[in-house]
Amino acid sequence: QVQLVGSGGGLVQTGGSLRLSCAASGITFSSYSMGWFRQVPGKEREFVAVVSWSSGSTYYADSVKGRFAISRDNAKNTVYLQMNSLKPEDTAVYYCAASHWVLTTTIKNYAYWGQGTQVTVSS
Repeated sequence: QVQLVGSGGGLVQTGGSLRLSCAASGITFSSYSMGWFRQVPGKEREFVAVVSWSSGSTYYADSVKGRFAISRDNAKNTVYLQMNSLKPEDTAVYYCAASHWVLTTTIKNYAYWGQGTQVTVSS
């Protein structure tokens, strides 16, 4: 049974930082690109960041570039999203996901999804 369990969300003030984690089980973690997406109620889920199988490559949405950093530890089957300089518009439910595609930003290319973790940035 595949499980992606996200954690680390919470309430933070503008300019603050949070680190999200996503622990995977039931998959060969090192064979998957891992991505983070986010969604606000009433809006479509949007791509945030992705890291390749070996951490050799990353790609970010323009809205988070320079503020967020994605990383992974294949020994711990875990992917991270370090979020700095947070803004109120970063408020959303954040989802981790696993894909066999390389550095894809397309939702339909992700086979497995976590349950989501809420991030709220107060102004």
